[in-house]
Amino acid sequence: MSTTSLTSRPGASVRPAAGRPARRARRRGPSTWLAAPALAFFALFALVPLLGVVVLSFMSWDGLGTPQWAGTENWSAVVADPVARNAFVLSVKVTVFSWLIQAPLSLLLGVFMAGRQRYRAVLSVLFFLPLLFSAAAVGIAFKSLLDPNFGVGSALGVDWLAKDWLGDPSLALGVVLFVIAWCFVPFHSLLYQAGVRQIPVSMYEAARLDGAGTVQQFFHITLPQLKYTIITSSTLMIVGSLTYFDLIFVLTGGGPGNATRILPLDMYLRGFRSYDMGTASVVAVFLVVLGLAISLGLNRLSGANRMDSQMEGA
Repeated sequence: MSTTSLTSRPGASVRPAAGRPARRARRRGPSTWLAAPALAFFALFALVPLLGVVVLSFMSWDGLGTPQWAGTENWSAVVADPVARNAFVLSVKVTVFSWLIQAPLSLLLGVFMAGRQRYRAVLSVLFFLPLLFSAAAVGIAFKSLLDPNFGVGSALGVDWLAKDWLGDPSLALGVVLFVIAWCFVPFHSLLYQAGVRQIPVSMYEAARLDGAGTVQQFFHITLPQLKYTIITSSTLMIVGSLTYFDLIFVLTGGGPGNATRILPLDMYLRGFRSYDMGTASVVAVFLVVLGLAISLGLNRLSGANRMDSQMEGA
């Protein structure tokens, strides 16, 4: 039995061998094997079905018979289809305007809710009510409220409110954007509220001692400290905009005409109304690629791939 540790002088520091700190730092943190169950479920329930959809996009299938190989015929048909191109343009509009509406509202409301107002708790309860309702329930409720015959406008006798909001092609998309914002602004405000509460109070106290007002504190402390929250919230908003389906399906069904037929609705209508699983799979693959590209682009532009953890020791 030996050697170094038993013969060292008491209190003497033991110098680590060269390269040991680096190896110790790499060992720090949870083992990679902890992610194995999640990766297995992801592969089984996400990657395998996605691979099946990619294969189906090259086949002709009505959902009942035997799929027949069709080559690139489905892809050519979707690219040349004006309905699909219109769905792509509408999806881009919904994505852009959803972010422009939701991002500033969520940020301002989240900052406000993180304050110490006496009535903040009551407002928070009322404000977060949309989070308790399903998208289908919200769609049915707004469809009834906006009905030109027995909705709110007709009941109150307000002419401008008694329009056929969901039946007019020039108004339907705006109504859809409003209802989407009503549903999801509370969720993103909750993210901003949590982010603001993580900002050290000492930073605001120092700013006040230097004479900074509320607006200056917001732009020079709150906004920079919420950088990662803004990136996370914006990514959820933009990528989530590509998956809106149930709410729009209940509200308008993609109509009137094709005024609100975004890509997820176009995929559903092709697959389960027209029984053309091949072209529906093409739209599905396109949605996946578009979502991944936007997510990666946001991470690149925002520098999120260089994020450093703020957890001590992480």
